[in-house]
Amino acid sequence: MNRLEREAYEAMLAGFDALAPAIRVPYSRGGLGDVLFRLKLDKPEIFFVTGGSYRYTQGADYMELLPEYMFDKPRVREHRRALGARLDKLLRGALSLGETERLRFVHDFICENVRYDKLKKSYSHEIIGPLQNGVGVCEGIAKTFRLMCDRLGLECVVAVSKADPERPGGYLHAWNVVKSGGVWRHVDATFDNTLSRGGEIRYDYFNLGDRQLFRDHRELLYPAPECPDCDGFYYRQAGLSLTKPEQAASRAAQALRKKRDAFVFHWRGGYLTREKLLELARLIDAEAAKKDRSAVYGVNWPQAVVKVSFTERETETKIETELADEAAGDFGGYEV
Repeated sequence: MNRLEREAYEAMLAGFDALAPAIRVPYSRGGLGDVLFRLKLDKPEIFFVTGGSYRYTQGADYMELLPEYMFDKPRVREHRRALGARLDKLLRGALSLGETERLRFVHDFICENVRYDKLKKSYSHEIIGPLQNGVGVCEGIAKTFRLMCDRLGLECVVAVSKADPERPGGYLHAWNVVKSGGVWRHVDATFDNTLSRGGEIRYDYFNLGDRQLFRDHRELLYPAPECPDCDGFYYRQAGLSLTKPEQAASRAAQALRKKRDAFVFHWRGGYLTREKLLELARLIDAEAAKKDRSAVYGVNWPQAVVKVSFTERETETKIETELADEAAGDFGGYEV
């Protein structure tokens, strides 16, 4: 931001916090919508501002911003108190955890307690959607993720992708970049949330470097910290990043012995092509057949993650592509 935008940013922040009916800001020829957008990404607790209008006198250096609030002042204060109490209770037990465990706590809360809102209600774009109503779109989820990280002492920003010109309506997407163990990493809780609908929490987008993340994410709208390749990827840390077909067969046999309905693994033994997956499937199918079961394969191709679900015995191998892109196009606008 330039100096005038930064001054407007600080004036808005103070004015919104005080629930001011009017805020004096520097005159901006380009409008204040982008400043407001970035402010709300940085400060998710400003959930109650939906936009605004302004008054301007010709030749003046400043103009008067007239905010539009989602609720009247008493209800804003009530929601603030309720959200503060909710976060205090929710995060109390996580404060004593290590960095990685705190980060996973936030990720798992989103996957277990928030439902993706296909109707895209206005509150789903803000923290009150996930925290009060249990629903959210990527914007609300990323803001909630940041606020929880802030409360837990984790450095975190909201990352936003550029619009996809091939899809109508803009289709921005938001996720988070978090610093853990001294390294910045991508975490897309929305994508993992949409993949976790079958019950088991997924970590396909937990602790990714830039090279991994941008296999299926568009380039950034605003700069974010660089995320180098690292060993922090969840499946690698959990011993579920496999490099040999025999390892997949062994994992399948183990899951079947424990009478589990499914297991997930990441393939790191070269490109995951359809031919390679069929090779892995032949070995896994053989283990399943020993227990009179069959396997169905759900594949996140860009991230090379495979979910193996065991079913009643069938004759054909079933491979289904898993998509984690329901989050596209779920940004609200801020007109100023």
